[in-house]
Amino acid sequence: MILVDSNVWIDIMERDPAWLEWSMGQLKAARSQGAIAINPVIYAEIAATFDSREQLDGFLRPVKVKNMAFSENAAFTAGQAFWAYRRNKGSKGGVLPDFFIGAQAQTEDWKILTRDAGRYTTYFPSVKLICP
Repeated sequence: MILVDSNVWIDIMERDPAWLEWSMGQLKAARSQGAIAINPVIYAEIAATFDSREQLDGFLRPVKVKNMAFSENAAFTAGQAFWAYRRNKGSKGGVLPDFFIGAQAQTEDWKILTRDAGRYTTYFPSVKLICP
């Protein structure tokens, strides 16, 4: 399973001139390797681009992306990684989306397709990333 980060979806939805080609190509390659997924955090992040849930679901349906819920283990792992971030002088006060995404990928042994490897590399070094 490959978890597709919101930045890839946003590149495609907004037809980003710098990233559209890369994001489309990587999404197609990921789809050809098997199942692709999002989670509730990614769903929420890309929801802002649509006027309704029906529009968002209509965008995702043809790609056959699975929306995978978090396990308690993934939620716990996200919290632990966030506290490591805070101990390293991270300035954000709430558990960040990247921690939920990274924790789910780590606990499920999934890859992440993203173009922003930053926190994943630091706090989830065992997760395989597909990134530029």
